[in-house]
Amino acid sequence: MSMFGRDPWGGPLEINAADSATDDDRSRNLQDFDRAALSSRALDETQQSWLLGPSEQKKKKKYVDLGCIIVSRKIFVWTVGTILAAGFLAGLIILIIKTVPHHHKPHPPPDNYTLALHKALMFFNAQRSGPLPKHNNVSWRGNSCMKDGLSDPAIHRNLVGGFYDAGDAIKFNFPQSFSLTMLSWSVIEYSAKYEAAGELNHIKEIIKWGTDFLLKTFNSSADSIDRIAAQIGVGDTSGGNTSPNDHYCWERPEDIDYPRTVYECHSCSDLAAEMAAALAAASIVFKDSKTYSQKLVHGAKTLFKFSRDQRGRYSPGGSDPSHFYNSTNYYDEYVWGGAWLYYATGNSSYLQLATTTGIAKHAGAFWGGPDYGVFSWDNKLAGAQVLLSRLRLFLSPGYPYEEMLRTYHNQTSIIMCSYLPVFTSFNRTKGGLIQLNHGRPQPLQYVVNAAFLATLYSDYLEAADTPGWYCGPNFFSTDVLREFAKTQIDYILGKNPRKMSYLVGFGSHYPKHVHHRGASIPKNRVKYNCKGGWKWRDSKKPNPNTIVGAMVAGPDKHDGFQDVRTNYNYTEPTLAGNAGLVAALVALSGEKPGIDKNTIFSAVPPMFPTPPPPPAPWKP
Repeated sequence: MSMFGRDPWGGPLEINAADSATDDDRSRNLQDFDRAALSSRALDETQQSWLLGPSEQKKKKKYVDLGCIIVSRKIFVWTVGTILAAGFLAGLIILIIKTVPHHHKPHPPPDNYTLALHKALMFFNAQRSGPLPKHNNVSWRGNSCMKDGLSDPAIHRNLVGGFYDAGDAIKFNFPQSFSLTMLSWSVIEYSAKYEAAGELNHIKEIIKWGTDFLLKTFNSSADSIDRIAAQIGVGDTSGGNTSPNDHYCWERPEDIDYPRTVYECHSCSDLAAEMAAALAAASIVFKDSKTYSQKLVHGAKTLFKFSRDQRGRYSPGGSDPSHFYNSTNYYDEYVWGGAWLYYATGNSSYLQLATTTGIAKHAGAFWGGPDYGVFSWDNKLAGAQVLLSRLRLFLSPGYPYEEMLRTYHNQTSIIMCSYLPVFTSFNRTKGGLIQLNHGRPQPLQYVVNAAFLATLYSDYLEAADTPGWYCGPNFFSTDVLREFAKTQIDYILGKNPRKMSYLVGFGSHYPKHVHHRGASIPKNRVKYNCKGGWKWRDSKKPNPNTIVGAMVAGPDKHDGFQDVRTNYNYTEPTLAGNAGLVAALVALSGEKPGIDKNTIFSAVPPMFPTPPPPPAPWKP
């Protein structure tokens, strides 16, 4: 049955009995409708609780508030657990590594240059004069010449110590000072390599043994001096001189009983400047021993002042030094000594002197000549130019030094070109040995110096991020310089036509009749007098004592060599020769970490004034 009524809004109103429902049914239907309508948008938890029954409500997640971030507790627990487990595992692994014995990988065996370096340094132990240290490690040597200087009534000063020059017992301060400068230079540049070879303390002891002696040869505490002891012992036997001296006699230094004359000089610019260079370079080596370093610097300043005040060569014609170590010029020592004093003191007056055009001209910096580029105990120009090129490469001081430094740098490049086999500045033997002294005797001392300069300059260029240099229009890599040095040192160590090592004690085939008094006379408690030792000099038998590390004078221009004791042009070693060899060997030894760029500049002040601080911020 249906009922009809009138809709107040103008339409019929029909009420069906079938549509009549209870209020509960209507409410439930409305609830279903609301759920469907609201399911299309997200509801917060409160709204959900209104709409959902208790069984339909989702489980609430648990979180951990870490302050800066809120994370699920489950993720937090898992993360912390993982970290703790990883830490425990790492600790367990470390504990196992620490407790379980394991073997270190052995270091690679030392290269030939390092092996040769150990031996070459031993030569200086064999050349020591005076009271020997207990650790000298040359069994056939003992205390010797303990009255040097004191036995000369004209001097009567303690001149004990230092080094004997060669196969005799004379102490020539000119080549001895050059040797010490070379050794110090090599330590300044390559101290890390010396330390790696275990020889740093040894070579520093050698240098100090020499510088301690040099400080005795003049009044090192004074600011001005008027004389230097230039030489102890006499060697001139010309004109039939049969007076006992260090060349006429053949006896062990320990047995010398004849008077030892001291040769003094009063105007010796070359010797004084070279001694100044030696002390200045050594002061950098010993810079951590402040008192001793300052003592060396003071002595170097005094000597250099003397060299400038009293001009002259230390070896005038007819003097004993002129027969053996004649100096041809002293302007190269001015450049050399000035450079070292600048590095040791930072005083720009020394750099100004070393870069003075007139001094450089007299030293030969603007001309060639057959011996140009040959670095030796007599001519230091090539070494000085390399040393000052270093300053330009790394500090570039600019005006007023730049013009002369550029000249030195350019000349260094030319010298390096002259060492290369593609150029004909110097001949080579068929075996490959460069003839820097143009076929004259005793070539090796010049070869080792060139090998050192070439390797050092190569390292300078690499440290300055420069891959090479130009010889005219052609570019050459720094590796070419190292290769030159290696071929020359390899020749000396036995890679030559005779398969002869010219370093005594290195390899199995080396000279056995070295021209050396101490090595050729047995230590048998018999004292052989001046002429008594001649039988050992003239003996055809090998030396009873091996003078390990001595580099002999070397082969002739045909790669020939005579292992004869009386022929000093082949078999005599010298301090200067061995110093150059040591420098070249350490430069080539080990890996290639390069040079120590900064130590030599320790005393050099900043080249340019420090810029002023910026102005304070503007305030209204």
